[in-house]
Amino acid sequence: MSFINETQLRSQRRSTKTYMTLNESLSDFKNESSSFKTKIFLSHKHDEKEFLEGTISLLKNYGVEVYVDWLDEGMPKSTSSQTAVRIKGKIKENHKFILLATEAAINSKWCNWELGLGDAAKYIDRIALIPVKKDYSDFSGTEYLDIYPYIFNIDYYQYFKGDFRTQGTYVVYPSVNGNDKVVPIAQWLRNRY
Repeated sequence: MSFINETQLRSQRRSTKTYMTLNESLSDFKNESSSFKTKIFLSHKHDEKEFLEGTISLLKNYGVEVYVDWLDEGMPKSTSSQTAVRIKGKIKENHKFILLATEAAINSKWCNWELGLGDAAKYIDRIALIPVKKDYSDFSGTEYLDIYPYIFNIDYYQYFKGDFRTQGTYVVYPSVNGNDKVVPIAQWLRNRY
């Protein structure tokens, strides 16, 4: 079992990066029929596009639509209060909120603001973190993130959180009174409301 690490996201990015740029890939994906797709607001640090591409690739494997603010043509060209208003509306409009929780994102004022909005609009069944850590590091000092479900890889069939689980990606909820809730990510993504 493991958090997703930077190396895994880089390899996910490389495995899907064939001939399209990130913008082409997202545009192509956006043009697909979206009426039945779960829509995700993906909060992230803008200068970490290599991790963003791997995350989008991972999520697209489940047939979802991913909203990324800097690709939004309706977003103001310069950051302003209108940027905040638009982001706030998009967080409410999308079915799910996911924070790509890299160290830089956790330290970002914008990402923390977006997480607060996501918390208010989506908590707890429609919000999750993808904790991305540097290889061989942890998230000491950010214990407030423990109140959110997180996306987690299980590398092989094993006992985890009170049950045997097959290899795959799961959403792990915070433990409540000793009860653990672990849901396959595909199931979590299908539950839009």
